[in-house]
Amino acid sequence: MRVDLFDFDLPAENIALRPANPRDSARLLLVPGDRAMEDRIVRDLPSLLRAGDVLVFNDTRVIPAQLEGMRGEARIGATLHKRLGLRQWQAFLRNAKRVRDGDRIDFGAGVTAIAGPRDEDGGVTLDFEGEEPVEILLERAGRMPLPPYIASKRATDERDLSDYQTMFAREDGAVAAPTAALHFTPDLTAALAQTGVLTETLTLHVGAGTFLPVKADDTDDHRMHAEWGRIDQDTADRLNAARAAGGRIIAVGTTSLRLLESATGEDGVIRPFADETRIFITPGYRFRAIDGLMTNFHLPKSTLFMLVSALMGRDRMQQVYAHAIAAGYRFYSYGDSSLLLPQG
Repeated sequence: MRVDLFDFDLPAENIALRPANPRDSARLLLVPGDRAMEDRIVRDLPSLLRAGDVLVFNDTRVIPAQLEGMRGEARIGATLHKRLGLRQWQAFLRNAKRVRDGDRIDFGAGVTAIAGPRDEDGGVTLDFEGEEPVEILLERAGRMPLPPYIASKRATDERDLSDYQTMFAREDGAVAAPTAALHFTPDLTAALAQTGVLTETLTLHVGAGTFLPVKADDTDDHRMHAEWGRIDQDTADRLNAARAAGGRIIAVGTTSLRLLESATGEDGVIRPFADETRIFITPGYRFRAIDGLMTNFHLPKSTLFMLVSALMGRDRMQQVYAHAIAAGYRFYSYGDSSLLLPQG
């Protein structure tokens, strides 16, 4: 399909630079199949879901994966996006043309790395020097990797250290937050439990590739970035049992959805998974694992807008986004949310 079919105009004032406070006060656009949309708030979720439904969260934790350094006289920026080994990461570099295989980059605070060859995703392998774990080095020299559409408008600050983590975050490794879950609070999850809504967690370490633009003119020519994820046997068994009992599997965020779909066979059975996924979901895809999706509002011509268009229909999602823009919904990582239920 042509990529320009997924374009739309978004006014700059609709882009959120800070999250709602409290988190569950964010707006929520309910989209029930082909029935009328409803303007709600996230705190309404317990009345919008049913006992036996399962919300599936991503428990990845964002690491301070952005580094600023020098290679000789050249200033180099690095965003780590995938761990390769104990001291080795793939990274996207700013000013990468000034870096060659074998060059040392000094990121300050005693943190240095040797650049390796280019990888197939367009990044560079970085081998960090010394004996300290890379996570310790990042705590010393790194900063939170805010999305480019926020970072271009303001500097990262102390608030982002907590604002850009979900309440479920426990597995270090993401360089972008699973932002749909940013809206959840302990009070909201307690209210959901009281209504009989179940919760499960999986892990998908979100990579910086999630922000890369689609440069191809046709979706068939786009190469999706790889991300590592895990679903254990017990979680898969509980999800299968909940669905067999009539509950709906509702992914909280496109990261949870992509991993669930990667782990599910043509028979609709979710299986254990511990591997990389490059799944690229576009209109025409048949969903096997999920019955709904809670997600923020995405960029024009992005793989994520293609994904929601596959779930609900491209024309329907163009209508949804037109309504959201006109009604003043806040877009992107710190923005408002939507609940997409293709069967109503």
